[in-house]
Amino acid sequence: MAFPNTLDAWSPRVLSIVRIVAGLIFLAHGSAKLLGFPASDLNPPMFSMGWNAGVVELIAGALIALGLFTRPAAFIASGTMAFAYFLAHAPNSFFPVLNGGDAAILYCFLFLYIFFAGPGPWSIDAQRKAA
Repeated sequence: MAFPNTLDAWSPRVLSIVRIVAGLIFLAHGSAKLLGFPASDLNPPMFSMGWNAGVVELIAGALIALGLFTRPAAFIASGTMAFAYFLAHAPNSFFPVLNGGDAAILYCFLFLYIFFAGPGPWSIDAQRKAA
């Protein structure tokens, strides 16, 4: 069947696109907390858990979006989101839809997948490996 073969050919490129989009959205969470852009009500005190999460979101998000040191950045981002889920969301309710932890769980497993799958062909890591 020709259709699945066509989809398989796009798989590495779509991995790169998903990595870029997830990294940029993750970066935006960190920049909102630390830099006030985009403007939000988030303004955690310096060195608090929320501030530390913002640092990880900002730096790891940028590295993941660029595809630079992707696997270590994705591993740290995944762990940070697991930590955030169990500390900030799970105590409120067992169900993610009720405790507001949907995004944390999705980020955790998406970044865990990127850690194992790698950055894809459209990344600085792939360019460095080719050189």
